[in-house]
Amino acid sequence: MQKIIGVCGFKNSGKTTLVEKLVRHLTGLGYKISTVKHAHHDFDIDHEGRDSFRHRKAGATEVAVVSQQRFAIMHELRGEEPPSLEEILVKFAPCDLVIVEGYKRDTHDKIEVRNLELNHPVLAGQDPTIVAVAANGKIDSSVPVFDRDDGAALAQFIIHHVGLSEKA
Repeated sequence: MQKIIGVCGFKNSGKTTLVEKLVRHLTGLGYKISTVKHAHHDFDIDHEGRDSFRHRKAGATEVAVVSQQRFAIMHELRGEEPPSLEEILVKFAPCDLVIVEGYKRDTHDKIEVRNLELNHPVLAGQDPTIVAVAANGKIDSSVPVFDRDDGAALAQFIIHHVGLSEKA
Protein backbone atom coordinates (compact mmCIF):
# COMPACT_ATOMS: atom_id res chain seq x y z
CA MET A 1 0.00 0.00 0.00
CA GLN A 2 1.32 3.40 -0.99
CA LYS A 3 1.86 6.05 1.67
CA ILE A 4 -0.64 8.84 1.11
CA ILE A 5 -1.44 12.28 2.50
CA GLY A 6 -4.27 14.50 1.37
CA VAL A 7 -4.46 18.24 0.95
CA CYS A 8 -8.03 19.48 1.12
CA GLY A 9 -9.98 22.67 1.58
CA PHE A 10 -12.45 24.85 -0.20
CA LYS A 11 -12.09 26.82 -3.42
CA ASN A 12 -9.29 29.43 -3.41
CA SER A 13 -7.86 28.21 -0.11
CA GLY A 14 -4.41 27.61 -1.62
CA LYS A 15 -4.46 23.82 -2.06
CA THR A 16 -2.63 23.65 -5.40
CA THR A 17 0.03 26.14 -4.33
CA LEU A 18 0.65 24.11 -1.17
CA VAL A 19 0.84 20.82 -3.11
CA GLU A 20 3.36 22.43 -5.46
CA LYS A 21 5.51 23.56 -2.49
CA LEU A 22 5.33 20.14 -0.87
CA VAL A 23 6.29 18.34 -4.08
CA ARG A 24 9.25 20.68 -4.63
CA HIS A 25 10.45 20.35 -1.06
CA LEU A 26 10.02 16.58 -0.77
CA THR A 27 11.56 15.82 -4.17
CA GLY A 28 14.41 18.16 -3.23
CA LEU A 29 15.01 15.92 -0.22
CA GLY A 30 15.23 12.91 -2.52
CA TYR A 31 11.72 11.45 -2.18
CA LYS A 32 9.83 10.12 -5.19
CA ILE A 33 6.44 11.87 -5.10
CA SER A 34 3.30 11.29 -7.15
CA THR A 35 0.11 13.36 -7.02
CA VAL A 36 -3.60 12.91 -7.68
CA LYS A 37 -5.81 15.93 -8.36
CA HIS A 38 -9.57 15.55 -8.06
CA ALA A 39 -11.47 17.87 -10.40
CA HIS A 40 -15.11 18.74 -9.75
CA HIS A 41 -15.65 19.80 -13.34
CA ASP A 42 -15.19 18.60 -16.87
CA PHE A 43 -11.57 18.87 -17.94
CA ASP A 44 -9.50 17.90 -20.94
CA ILE A 45 -5.76 17.53 -21.39
CA ASP A 46 -6.20 16.99 -25.09
CA HIS A 47 -7.14 19.49 -27.79
CA GLU A 48 -9.33 19.42 -30.85
CA GLY A 49 -7.45 18.54 -34.00
CA ARG A 50 -4.79 16.44 -32.26
CA ASP A 51 -4.56 12.80 -33.33
CA SER A 52 -5.35 11.55 -29.82
CA PHE A 53 -8.39 13.84 -29.62
CA ARG A 54 -9.59 12.44 -32.92
CA HIS A 55 -9.12 8.88 -31.63
CA ARG A 56 -11.28 9.63 -28.56
CA LYS A 57 -13.96 11.39 -30.61
CA ALA A 58 -14.06 8.37 -32.92
CA GLY A 59 -15.00 6.23 -29.90
CA ALA A 60 -11.79 4.88 -28.35
CA THR A 61 -12.22 4.23 -24.63
CA GLU A 62 -8.52 4.65 -23.85
CA VAL A 63 -5.89 6.57 -25.77
CA ALA A 64 -2.21 6.59 -24.83
CA VAL A 65 0.10 9.36 -25.99
CA VAL A 66 3.78 8.47 -25.62
CA SER A 67 6.90 10.54 -26.28
CA GLN A 68 10.54 10.52 -25.19
CA GLN A 69 9.69 12.80 -22.22
CA ARG A 70 6.32 11.54 -20.90
CA PHE A 71 3.23 9.50 -21.51
CA ALA A 72 -0.43 9.94 -20.70
CA ILE A 73 -3.34 7.57 -20.84
CA MET A 74 -6.74 9.18 -21.24
CA HIS A 75 -9.79 7.12 -20.37
CA GLU A 76 -13.22 8.21 -21.53
CA LEU A 77 -15.84 7.30 -18.92
CA ARG A 78 -18.73 7.51 -21.40
CA GLY A 79 -21.34 7.51 -18.63
CA GLU A 80 -19.47 5.17 -16.25
CA GLU A 81 -18.84 6.22 -12.65
CA PRO A 82 -15.40 7.78 -12.13
CA PRO A 83 -12.88 5.45 -10.49
CA SER A 84 -12.37 5.62 -6.74
CA LEU A 85 -9.14 7.00 -5.33
CA GLU A 86 -8.06 3.43 -4.52
CA GLU A 87 -8.63 2.38 -8.15
CA ILE A 88 -6.43 5.26 -9.32
CA LEU A 89 -3.68 4.58 -6.78
CA VAL A 90 -3.18 0.98 -7.96
CA LYS A 91 -2.35 2.33 -11.43
CA PHE A 92 0.59 4.36 -10.07
CA ALA A 93 4.18 3.23 -10.25
CA PRO A 94 5.82 2.71 -6.84
CA CYS A 95 6.82 5.92 -5.09
CA ASP A 96 7.60 7.15 -1.58
CA LEU A 97 4.43 9.22 -1.18
CA VAL A 98 1.26 10.15 -3.04
CA ILE A 99 -0.11 13.62 -2.30
CA VAL A 100 -3.82 13.78 -3.03
CA GLU A 101 -5.45 17.14 -3.72
CA GLY A 102 -9.17 17.03 -3.11
CA TYR A 103 -11.09 13.88 -2.21
CA LYS A 104 -11.94 15.59 1.07
CA ARG A 105 -14.60 13.01 1.95
CA ASP A 106 -12.30 9.97 1.54
CA THR A 107 -10.82 8.22 4.57
CA HIS A 108 -7.08 8.97 4.16
CA ASP A 109 -5.34 11.47 6.46
CA LYS A 110 -5.42 15.06 5.22
CA ILE A 111 -4.04 18.53 5.79
CA GLU A 112 -6.76 21.16 5.70
CA VAL A 113 -5.78 24.34 3.86
CA ARG A 114 -7.48 27.55 4.96
CA ASN A 115 -7.55 31.02 3.50
CA LEU A 116 -8.74 33.06 6.47
CA GLU A 117 -9.86 35.88 4.17
CA LEU A 118 -12.66 33.59 2.97
CA ASN A 119 -15.52 32.48 5.19
CA HIS A 120 -15.36 28.73 4.52
CA PRO A 121 -16.55 26.01 6.90
CA VAL A 122 -13.91 24.55 9.22
CA LEU A 123 -13.08 20.86 8.69
CA ALA A 124 -10.59 20.19 11.53
CA GLY A 125 -12.41 19.06 14.64
CA GLN A 126 -15.39 17.93 12.56
CA ASP A 127 -13.50 15.45 10.37
CA PRO A 128 -11.23 12.93 12.14
CA THR A 129 -9.09 12.48 8.99
CA ILE A 130 -7.76 16.07 9.30
CA VAL A 131 -4.36 15.68 10.97
CA ALA A 132 -3.08 19.25 10.51
CA VAL A 133 -4.12 22.68 9.27
CA ALA A 134 -2.17 24.99 6.97
CA ALA A 135 -3.53 28.53 7.26
CA ASN A 136 -2.54 32.03 6.19
CA GLY A 137 -2.81 33.33 9.74
CA LYS A 138 -2.99 32.26 13.37
CA ILE A 139 -5.84 29.99 14.41
CA ASP A 140 -6.75 27.72 17.30
CA SER A 141 -7.19 24.08 16.40
CA SER A 142 -7.22 20.63 17.99
CA VAL A 143 -4.58 19.51 15.44
CA PRO A 144 -1.15 21.00 14.63
CA VAL A 145 -1.31 24.31 12.74
CA PHE A 146 1.29 25.44 10.18
CA ASP A 147 1.81 28.57 8.15
CA ARG A 148 0.35 27.81 4.73
CA ASP A 149 3.52 29.11 3.07
CA ASP A 150 5.96 27.04 5.19
CA GLY A 151 6.43 24.07 2.88
CA ALA A 152 9.53 22.91 4.76
CA ALA A 153 7.75 22.59 8.12
CA LEU A 154 4.75 20.89 6.54
CA ALA A 155 7.01 18.50 4.64
CA GLN A 156 8.77 17.52 7.89
CA PHE A 157 5.39 16.95 9.54
CA ILE A 158 4.32 14.72 6.63
CA ILE A 159 7.61 12.75 6.68
CA HIS A 160 7.05 11.89 10.34
CA HIS A 161 3.29 11.48 10.13
CA VAL A 162 3.30 8.92 7.29
CA GLY A 163 6.53 7.26 8.44
CA LEU A 164 8.81 8.01 5.50
CA SER A 165 12.41 6.89 5.90
CA GLU A 166 14.72 9.83 6.47
CA LYS A 167 16.83 10.70 3.41
CA ALA A 168 20.53 11.35 3.95
